[in-house]
Amino acid sequence: MATDPLLRKAQADVVLQRTASQLHELLQEACLSLRPFPPFPNALFTHAIECESDSAGDPDRGCVVVGEDGELYELEFGVDHDSIELTGSWDPVTARKEEMKKLDLHPRDYIVYAYNGLMAVTEHLLEQAEGG
Repeated sequence: MATDPLLRKAQADVVLQRTASQLHELLQEACLSLRPFPPFPNALFTHAIECESDSAGDPDRGCVVVGEDGELYELEFGVDHDSIELTGSWDPVTARKEEMKKLDLHPRDYIVYAYNGLMAVTEHLLEQAEGG
């Protein structure tokens, strides 16, 4: 084992990156297997599954979801003020804004969200296999 602290840190970084890459592949494979991909609860236009972060996640980060493509996103809900101005009326469907912003996470953070996302997608796959 390495005795140089910087070498040890570099080795740990490689392990983290490799683990994150492997989880990324597994998550993408699982998401491709899940068809139809479920809609996000209470969403009108978004198909995604929440990746709960447990206590290891960033409390300032919003709702992290895995999309149909197996990537991680922050899901934001809001009101599309531009569509209200264009139409001149407030229609709840037209005015609703659902936006998925792709996340660029440090491998340490990615591992937590990707693992939890993989577990959630796996639960959906098992339910689908049971016919439920």
